[in-house]
Amino acid sequence: MREKIKILLVEDNPADVELTRENLDACKIIHDLYVAMDGQQAMDFLRKEGEFSDKPRPDLILMDLNMPRKDGRQVLKEIKDDPQLRRIPIVVLTLSNAEIDIVKSYDLHASAYVVKPVDLVGFGEIVRGINDFWFSVVRYPPE
Repeated sequence: MREKIKILLVEDNPADVELTRENLDACKIIHDLYVAMDGQQAMDFLRKEGEFSDKPRPDLILMDLNMPRKDGRQVLKEIKDDPQLRRIPIVVLTLSNAEIDIVKSYDLHASAYVVKPVDLVGFGEIVRGINDFWFSVVRYPPE
């Protein structure tokens, strides 16, 4: 088992970033959390461009769909089209419960699609579920 799980959170809402951080800490997940505030910043992080040149490859990406500059659908497509990045699991974590968003995300090879609950307790349960599955059960491919 790894020392630390490297997580890239792609989220433009600072409150959701803080909720995710607090819930990951509460689950006692040994992790490094990196945050990209939009899809373009996420791609720069993953491609190690500019200010992100020294950042590690994440083990898991948690990503919202609706973001400025480049939305999650575009990011999913770019990641899955890139042979260097396509094996990184991506959990779409969004408010959208629209069937079209769910279908499109899986068509673009999202690893999972999770609808964010609007209440704090529900959000904590989602993060615990992510912990229980993605950090306790799943085996990750080598870089």
